[in-house]
This record gives sequence, structure tokens and C-alpha cells, in this order.
Amino acid sequence: MSSHYSRTPLSEVIFQCAACLPVVVLALMCSFVRAEEKPASLTTVDPQRLETIVIEAIQPLVEQYQVPGMALALTIDGEAYFFNLGETALGGGVPVTEHTLFEIGSVSKTFTATLAAYAEASGALDLNSPVSSYLSPLRGSAMDSVSVLNLATHTAGHFPLQVPTHVRSDEQLLDYFRNWKPQYTPGSKRTYSNPGSGLLGLVAARSLGQPFAQAMEEKVFRGLGLAETYIHVPDEKMRDYAEGHNSKQQAVRLDMGLLGEEAYGVRSSASDLTRYLAAQMQMIKVGAELDQALQRTRAGLFKTDYYVQDMVWEQYSLPLDKHRLLAGNARAMVTADHPVTVISPALPPQKNVLINKTGSTGGFSTYVAFIPEKRFGFVLLANKYFPNESRIQILLHVLQELAPEVIAPT
Repeated sequence: MSSHYSRTPLSEVIFQCAACLPVVVLALMCSFVRAEEKPASLTTVDPQRLETIVIEAIQPLVEQYQVPGMALALTIDGEAYFFNLGETALGGGVPVTEHTLFEIGSVSKTFTATLAAYAEASGALDLNSPVSSYLSPLRGSAMDSVSVLNLATHTAGHFPLQVPTHVRSDEQLLDYFRNWKPQYTPGSKRTYSNPGSGLLGLVAARSLGQPFAQAMEEKVFRGLGLAETYIHVPDEKMRDYAEGHNSKQQAVRLDMGLLGEEAYGVRSSASDLTRYLAAQMQMIKVGAELDQALQRTRAGLFKTDYYVQDMVWEQYSLPLDKHRLLAGNARAMVTADHPVTVISPALPPQKNVLINKTGSTGGFSTYVAFIPEKRFGFVLLANKYFPNESRIQILLHVLQELAPEVIAPT
């Protein structure tokens, strides 16, 4: 498959992929914030070189997976750069911008963890208390021995990856949790689970006395100043909502299902997710309780074979071992049980680390990562599913070019 690039004024790049995709536009835009101080930061970036780096990183992926549209954002030393590629849908879509809405899949879990940490900061929730303390129908069940923090770290005792197919109502869901039995001692192994994360959202919302979507909108999205992040996309914003595409290039969107709101139901834009990462790195100001919540989600709680497990976030020490990063984001970390070691006392939020989370739905791919010490953020959103490994290779290419010191020699 051949490809051709041509440069146009004002740092715009036109990319045409022969035989697979329509013409798409990759545009470099200005930052949302400039840092007043510059501690350990990335070197000064030449915009033309940055374009070249991004093109080199994404071209193989776009060609291999025939990605209809992508929004990629980089925060470099306090400045945000947006690269918008392709269209919101094959045949009839409009150009992707940094304001296009994408399904972010399991990156939603980081927002759910933030809501739970906010509930704790506001005095409504104790993350170390049993789940049954906040859901009375579960009292007297195994949930008496599972802490809310276990839900936030996938260490409850082995929930399945998805809600079982026979569970089709809220009443059946409570029955399922009431009758569930752990396969191992809570806190001894990590098993990635949508039901566990969904239950975390139910507990957080119950402690705040609000439905989950309302609590998330009022306490987290508004508190962070996110104007393009939703659980339920308003009618007037549907024009900005990209179509997802499956392996057959058919248009697909999320079927929410039970606990979908809590586990994987957020839609957001590159602009908003860049702001979200900036708040994580304390580059923008938010309310005291919300800032406390963000930092709480980044406390190091368990050691896995590849990374430190925070509240949903996954934390890698620097310099970064590329093989460890790829293994930590591999499919096996989602489908199998993995022994963990508790970190006591918990690690406070670290700066000299890479923190990441992947997310997927049937037609979308997401990857977010940031390095607080470098004030570096990375957001990738695409309206086509493709493997985590390919997403991570984009990040590694960018880091290798911009900050090779953060990657360990191979």
C-alpha cells in the first residue's frame, strides 16, 4: 500500500492513503496552557519536526488497520498540540477535530475511580470499608469481605470480564452480586473486570445519594471543566459523535448494557481528555476535593509483574522498559488472574513514572498516558478498534524522538 504526503501552509499536512481511505487532514494547533515554570521538561519542540514524528508514528497503523478517523493530542511542557486525521464516518462523515466525540471504553474506569475518590474526599465514602456497607442488599454476602478499594484495583477475588449473559435486570444484578463467591482472597490477585468496576460506580453514586450519571456529570465532569465529555450524549451534540467501525468497516456504536455507564460508557474528545491529563498533573486548577481525588487515584496500591496498580491507573517506573509496557497492556492482563503484592503504606502519587490506561469498544480505540515530571501527556482516539500493542508503539515512537532518556536502552 502506497502513501503520499504533501505539505501546505500553516503547518497542515494532507495525507492520502491509496486504495483504502479518503483524503484526511492532519492539523497542528496551538496550546491551551503555557507553563510558568519549566522544571524537568521535554526539550523545545520544532512544530515541523513534531509533524514528521507524528506522521511516522501513525502512518503504518492507519494503513494496516484502515482507520477512518483519529484524534491524537500531545501535551509537551505545558502546551497541547492536536493532530486530527480522517473523518467521523466512512461515507458521509465530516473531518475529525479535537472536539469530535469518541467512545473511550475502559478509560471510563479512571473517571469512575475519580468519582469514588471524590466521595471519599467529601466524607461520603471510606474506600477501605466493605462494599456491603454501602449496598444494604449485599450485607451478609461475600461483599462483607471485599473493600471498595478492591473494586478499584481489580483485586476483589475474581469477577468475570463481563456481566454474565443471564443477568438482564437490576434485580438479577443484585442477586448475582449477593450470591457471588470469590475464587481467591481479596487483595491477593488481580483480575480485570467490568462488573467489579461497575460495582465501584454503584457504590460511589449510592454514597453520594445520586444516580451515577448525574453524580459523574456534576462532581467530576463539571468540576474538571470538561464541556465535551458525556455518559449520555445530548441530542445537540450527536453531530459531533463519531461512528465506530468494526473489522468489516461496518458502523457500530456502544450498546451500554448493565453497568455500562459505570465501566465503559464515557464519550469524550481529545480536547477534554488533554485537559483531564493536565488536571492529573496539576497543570490546571480544580477544586480542593477534586484535586485530592485525582491524586488519590494515583496512589500506588499493589505491585504486579509489570507495573504498580493504582486506582484503575497503571504506573510504570522510568526509564521505561518497552517490553514491560507492552506486556502490561497485553491481552493476558485482561483475561487471566495475576498475583499481586500489597504496597504498605501506599505509595504517594509519583512524578517520575509513566501512567497509562487503554480503552476499547466494538468500534473505537483509546489510549491515554502521561509523565507528570515531564508534563507530558498523550491522547489517542480512533473510530476503529485495533490492538493495544499498536497504540503503544505510537507512544513509544513519540517518546523515543522527543524524550529518549525516559526509555531504557534495549
